[in-house]
Amino acid sequence: MTAPHPRHRRALAIPAGLAVAASLAFLPGTPAAAVPAAEAASPAADATSLSYVVNVSPGHGPSATVRRAIAKAGGTIVTSYDRIGVVVVHSANPDFAKTLRKVRGVQSAGATRTAPLPSAATTDTGAPQVLGAEELAAAKAAAKAEGQDPLESLQWDLPAIKADKAHEKSLGSKKVTVAVIDTGVDDTHPDIAPNFDRQASVNCVAGKPDTADGAWRPSAAESPHGTHVAGEIAAAKNGVGMTGVAPGVKVAGIKVSNPDGFFYTEAVVCGFMWAAEHGVDVTNNSYYTDPWYFNCKDDPDQKALVEAVSRASGYAEKKGAVNVAAAGNENYDLTSDEITDPSSPNDTTPGDRTVDPSKCLDIPTQLPGVVTVAATGAKGLKSSFSNYGRGVIDIAAPGGDSTAYQTPEPPATSGLILGTLPGGKWGYMAGTSMASPHVAGVAALIKSTHPYASPAMVKALLYAEADATACTTPYDIDGDGKVDAVCEGPKNRNGFYGWGMADALDAVTW
Repeated sequence: MTAPHPRHRRALAIPAGLAVAASLAFLPGTPAAAVPAAEAASPAADATSLSYVVNVSPGHGPSATVRRAIAKAGGTIVTSYDRIGVVVVHSANPDFAKTLRKVRGVQSAGATRTAPLPSAATTDTGAPQVLGAEELAAAKAAAKAEGQDPLESLQWDLPAIKADKAHEKSLGSKKVTVAVIDTGVDDTHPDIAPNFDRQASVNCVAGKPDTADGAWRPSAAESPHGTHVAGEIAAAKNGVGMTGVAPGVKVAGIKVSNPDGFFYTEAVVCGFMWAAEHGVDVTNNSYYTDPWYFNCKDDPDQKALVEAVSRASGYAEKKGAVNVAAAGNENYDLTSDEITDPSSPNDTTPGDRTVDPSKCLDIPTQLPGVVTVAATGAKGLKSSFSNYGRGVIDIAAPGGDSTAYQTPEPPATSGLILGTLPGGKWGYMAGTSMASPHVAGVAALIKSTHPYASPAMVKALLYAEADATACTTPYDIDGDGKVDAVCEGPKNRNGFYGWGMADALDAVTW
């Protein structure tokens, strides 16, 4: 069974009536190499311009030869991340990438999109409904009786990973920052404001950092996705609303999606590089890099995108960040021989294509070193929509599911995940988008407990502390008598749950 899905694949839309709310589901001065004023300016793109990444040798900026070739081919350098050898360029020349690939010193080059700048897409994911007044009042009463934050009684996901017990020992350290690389974060929300890290926040949509105050916030017309994720990670335990998995750590907003909701390569590269140079300890990545769901290395454009994002995420880890990513919401077996992708390229005209997921990668989800997270529902089973695959999925965490499939125990009423919404509101969403921040929060608690731990050590503890979870066999989540997915592997390393369910209590006691 394949779950319904919206345009962006890390949060899931739940049919109306099944839930209370609908779901969506550099060091200073060195973020990039200095470029001549004529190149640094970002002229308004014309109707035929595309954005490109040109990859050269890491540790060096584009050579004089490469710069001349870029200009000769009609390109304008937007910025250059010299430490990883990624150059962001705009050009209206349809043969720009093909031309640059022939230039000495260019290792790969490719268009980051198929739609001209600005994006022509208008599809919206829709917004979740705010928490209803009646449910809000009941939740406050239940929470007060337990000495919890007002909405914590609705958060079945916290006890599912023992976060409620963990909070009795530690809320996490203010010296730890989790960056939400996403649609933007509303730092004015009362549950987010106490823990917001302004210095680590930025707007990277154009492919280079915009540090204007508030540039990291979503507009009223943009998705609340990033704000929801930020609250799941670090909503303060302050007597106001809900409680995050790590309510004592800092959270930053790195906005990488454009107004139409697309996460393009140049923005994602900028996001990882900013996190790398601003002391971020954990990044959460609840998205895939548009416009290709899977990027095939035998395609020269897509190969360049994989290389650029891989260099950026790897650099962030080298600088101390643990990168956590959502597995996706199509109920795909990511270890199968082939997958039919009907959605790419999603910024122009998608069409069915058959891909080998071992050669065509979902980025950053399938990149080396990235923690790949599957989703579970209120009954602890793989969520109906969650992608899976032995050796691909590293760990599992609550991402919610239809209440018709996995109903939580009272006083919780929805099988989805409660989170913060812009404008001081709260609401439900579901998807592996919601599972990933739970793991990012647990990683932040581990880093709080072991402040000198390297990313490799944090990941090793994350997996060692996970609660081993056996395969669900047979897996018939909708009860129609048909197997909806096949889990392979032993209890402590299988395709549905990886090393097991994330454990917040162990994160603060080991």
